[in-house]
Amino acid sequence: MMLDTIAQTGEATRSTAENSRRGWTIFAAIAVILLAAAFIAAGSYARRSSIEALESQSRTDANLKIALLTAVMERPRALPLLLAEDQQVIDALLSPRSNAVDILNRKLERLVTGTQAAVLYVIGKDGIAISSSNWREPLSFVGNDYTFRAYFQRAMTEETAEHFALGSVSKRPGLYIARRVGSAAAPLGVVVVKLEFDRLEADWRDAKRPVYVTDDQGVVLITSIPSWRFMTAEPVPEKDLAAIRASLQFGDAPLTPLPIMRPKAIDPEASLVAAVLPGGGEAEYLRLQTPVPTTPWRLEYLVPTEAAVAASVREVRLLVLAALVPILAIVAFLIRRRHVAAARIAAEQSMREELERRVVERTEDLSRARDRLQAEISDHKETEAQLQVVQQELVQANRLAILGQVAAGVAHEINQPVATIRAYADNARVFLDRQQIRPVEENLGAIASLTERIGTITEELKAFGRKGRAAPEPVDLRSIIEGAVVLLRSRFAGRLDALDISLPPADVRVMGNRVRLEQVLINLFQNALEALEGRPDAKVEVSVTDTADTVTIHVADNGPGISDTILKSLFTPFNTSKEKGLGLGLVISKDIVADYGGQIDVTSSTAGTCFTVQLPKAKT
Repeated sequence: MMLDTIAQTGEATRSTAENSRRGWTIFAAIAVILLAAAFIAAGSYARRSSIEALESQSRTDANLKIALLTAVMERPRALPLLLAEDQQVIDALLSPRSNAVDILNRKLERLVTGTQAAVLYVIGKDGIAISSSNWREPLSFVGNDYTFRAYFQRAMTEETAEHFALGSVSKRPGLYIARRVGSAAAPLGVVVVKLEFDRLEADWRDAKRPVYVTDDQGVVLITSIPSWRFMTAEPVPEKDLAAIRASLQFGDAPLTPLPIMRPKAIDPEASLVAAVLPGGGEAEYLRLQTPVPTTPWRLEYLVPTEAAVAASVREVRLLVLAALVPILAIVAFLIRRRHVAAARIAAEQSMREELERRVVERTEDLSRARDRLQAEISDHKETEAQLQVVQQELVQANRLAILGQVAAGVAHEINQPVATIRAYADNARVFLDRQQIRPVEENLGAIASLTERIGTITEELKAFGRKGRAAPEPVDLRSIIEGAVVLLRSRFAGRLDALDISLPPADVRVMGNRVRLEQVLINLFQNALEALEGRPDAKVEVSVTDTADTVTIHVADNGPGISDTILKSLFTPFNTSKEKGLGLGLVISKDIVADYGGQIDVTSSTAGTCFTVQLPKAKT
């Protein structure tokens, strides 16, 4: 009787469970279909909206790039116009064998240094260059025949001409802006300025988005990807290719099409293309095309879409998921409530069966618990052994990391004195060839002083490894600043004019070590000068504030500032924005200043960066 009851109860329980599984299966299928349809629709909508937003933002970027390109070209355009009316140019063209040519050479040389032009030169009416700003260089343009150049021919007939081509002498591409000197009836020659776009291309390259400029024939002239130069945006007919090659405008460039194509799949956005960048695979880009004012050129801008589309799709799908999940959860709750009621009835029927099996199950549970406990004890022992091995490996890795930092620090500390020794040695060799003994002796004395300084730096680092840092002593701050400038002179020859140093009085002394404090200032001056590289208004202001207990050194530049990402971890080892930097200079400087009881602070914005070094003042 009891066995029959148990069998009937088990059958009822199985029937209830089967119905529950069938209901959950149907619900899961409907939920999956609904979610899949919603995800597909959300992805399509998100893709369209993200492409539209990206196009609007990117068009603004493209307009800014065009404005920058136009600004770069406008200043050099005025030079031929002014020089065409210059009397010295006219005199040189009328008397090409007189000293007027030498005067003009020097004038052009001065003019080109103050502009963004690459070279200025004057061509006689016979097509031979008589004067050039690069007349001192081995590849001077003076004496070259430019009758075959289109800009010379057009300037002689039309008064002005602009022509982008590969230099026949320099082999560097650039825009040639020419203007005729004299009237059309009696031309004297042509003034030409060549404008190169290396700096502009470097700025574009830093943005990590392909941008290039094409001429009216589709040939790439200016580009952020050097390998794309003189390729074509669209296939050029063979007869036109032959004419371009015959003109030698682009040298022997193959003029092959760019690796840009329409996606194979039909897409409603006609501006989407697939491109293969150097060093990467094929990716989807949004291509924007905008004409360049005052030129027949066109700027094309490729913006990667994958990241923006993926983020938009992810966001919209999360919103859809946030809306559908509560609804599905409510439905699931109602289904579960129904199943729970049915299961409760089945549970009551199987209660007696459960009571009879409880003893057996409890015994089995105790056996399994014993087995699990033994397995856990074995696992704990094995984990403890592995932990000891990992700890030993971490200790060894830490030792290797410290060793690498010390080795890199030694190289960084002696880099500047070694560079200065090389410069003094080269100068001494020149003075020796000239039989000027006194400057040779001075340079050799400076070299001896610097080698002694390198030895001092090495001893400092050895002392750090054995007994800690050198004890501070009163040192003259003025001589430290002057010594740092001397060490930087060889590397930044011609650029130290940007340093505006307000030297402190001779009696201002701080606690520290001269060699180590000089290295701190060398790092700060060097970083400031490198941040201002290429800026015409470069300026680094160095000032000293003297109080009763401390002396504060301010090093401020008018550079572009430090990005927030770099600024957060500026004093972290091996953190640097320089391509060949080690990221140790500021770390070492901060440690040196901290050793003598001081501190280094930094503030930065788009208007520039200011480092503040605070040192304890030596008591008199």
